[in-house]
Amino acid sequence: MKSSRKNRLFIDREALATLALVQEGLLHPVDKLMNSQEAKSVDETKEYKDKSFPFSFIFAPAGRRNLEVLKQLQKGDVVELFENNKKVGEITTEEVFEIDPLERLKSIYGTSDTSHPGIAATLKRLGSFAISGDFWVEFDEIKRTKELIAQRKKELKAKNVAAIMLAAKPLHRAHERLIRLTLEESDLVVLFLLKPYINEEFSYDLRQKTLEFFVKNYLPKNRVLIVPLENTYIFAGFNELILDAIVAQNYGCTKLVVGKNHAGLGLYYDKNSVKSIFDKLKGINIAIETISEFVYCDECKTLVSTNTCPHGSHHHISYHADSILELLKLGILPPAVLVRKEISAIILSQLFPNRFKNLEKLFADLIPNPGLMIKHNEKDFYIELMKLYQTTSLT
Repeated sequence: MKSSRKNRLFIDREALATLALVQEGLLHPVDKLMNSQEAKSVDETKEYKDKSFPFSFIFAPAGRRNLEVLKQLQKGDVVELFENNKKVGEITTEEVFEIDPLERLKSIYGTSDTSHPGIAATLKRLGSFAISGDFWVEFDEIKRTKELIAQRKKELKAKNVAAIMLAAKPLHRAHERLIRLTLEESDLVVLFLLKPYINEEFSYDLRQKTLEFFVKNYLPKNRVLIVPLENTYIFAGFNELILDAIVAQNYGCTKLVVGKNHAGLGLYYDKNSVKSIFDKLKGINIAIETISEFVYCDECKTLVSTNTCPHGSHHHISYHADSILELLKLGILPPAVLVRKEISAIILSQLFPNRFKNLEKLFADLIPNPGLMIKHNEKDFYIELMKLYQTTSLT
């Protein structure tokens, strides 16, 4: 069918990335946009093609123009997809059907309470008509990630490949311990750095920079791979961990490492054994390893697992990323027991560029000088300042 303007749907980058996840096989067994009968069955049974899948995979773009196009489509019509005024794909129409946006949100988030910020944002981009059928899209980032993981596995002849889904917001000492422990039992560790589609003060690029610094300087870097995970709206709800496991498995990982304190894990006891959401799933064959929470114990004087430390919680400093991030956003250097000083320096120098009016004077007045003429930057200053915080004779 000859394409015309009325056969165009306009989508955003987030919708494009979500479609690409399916196209590249990362949400297998899902391989198309589900029709109304398939969608209803999946939402009721939580299964697709005899394998667990948490909710139906449908495409219902918002917008008046999109609604007008969807309502007049017939079976077999080819629809062009446009993102930012550029053609990025096509859908061959199988069916167009009406949906209830609030019910759709409930299947993803577990609630339809519009006061929830994630639900409010998703509702704005969700229309009332969905289109099903086969499709293709142009989105090379995910394809490159697949190729990169496959290549590194081949180079290392890696059989045990562990996946860690990581926001690193910010990267702290407990993250470091988790990565090191995982590396002990793995040929390759893939760090999936969450890449959201919202504007963030603490950007993906900054989080990537800190993670790359840590891997490059403190780990066998050929055995650790940092890749982006397109953290689209489908990962935002209470089914996040199930989708993480599906994606990790389809990327070729053999194990997913998850903290026991993860809200979506749903740990419970059944016949004197610990169970989780993964014990009820079909067709998800990736091994799941749960790691106890790490804390700093002021009696042990080091980072410990809550599962092995004999001291009470009143001796523990927890690694709550939100609280650590609040310090950084206020321009405060977190203690080195929380965040490696070099990592804090990278973050603060980017969050507060050109913060100091006379940097060289501060260096001259506060920092030991080896007698050499050296050009300094703000990152260097934060590192040297942290060294002063770590002195002990006057504390």
